[in-house]
Amino acid sequence: MRLVIVGPPGAGKGTQAELLSEALSIPHISTGDLFRANISQGTPIGVEAKKYIDAGDLVPPEITIDMVRDRVGEPDAANGFLLDGFPRSVEQAEALSTILADLGATLDSVLSIVVDEDAVVGRMLARGRADDTEEVIRNRMRVYNEETAPLLDHYADQIVEIDGMGTVDEVQQQILTKLGKA
Repeated sequence: MRLVIVGPPGAGKGTQAELLSEALSIPHISTGDLFRANISQGTPIGVEAKKYIDAGDLVPPEITIDMVRDRVGEPDAANGFLLDGFPRSVEQAEALSTILADLGATLDSVLSIVVDEDAVVGRMLARGRADDTEEVIRNRMRVYNEETAPLLDHYADQIVEIDGMGTVDEVQQQILTKLGKA
């Protein structure tokens, strides 16, 4: 199963993706984790990405696309994967279609986690990350609404909408049910 999970920052995408990865036996591919690894290792792509992340802006698409292309081509992703944090724009969605076509694969579903913006801000502030100030979080929400939300139109026929305001277990059960895996 090849899935994409979308939703505003702090909606619980990473948490749900980890649980789904285990439940479906597919790798959870988080661009955030890939970037954090590159940043902590001080790689050139990590240094460049950090400038954008620290400002709450999206990393330029070509950097992310190349990183994802390499990752989904690895052997553990041959039978499926769950993308978390990619695509974030229609341009990246089109690049993903090309990547999948090159692999002879297609996307099965796009999980859209829907949450209240003020709840997201509260969740992210509670995480205590250095880059999670209210100003940066609100900027991320603005960027999401302007640039990422159009993915919902792009993927309209593949969207599986999820109410992200429940407990972790409730949201997980809802996802598995809607995917027919409960």
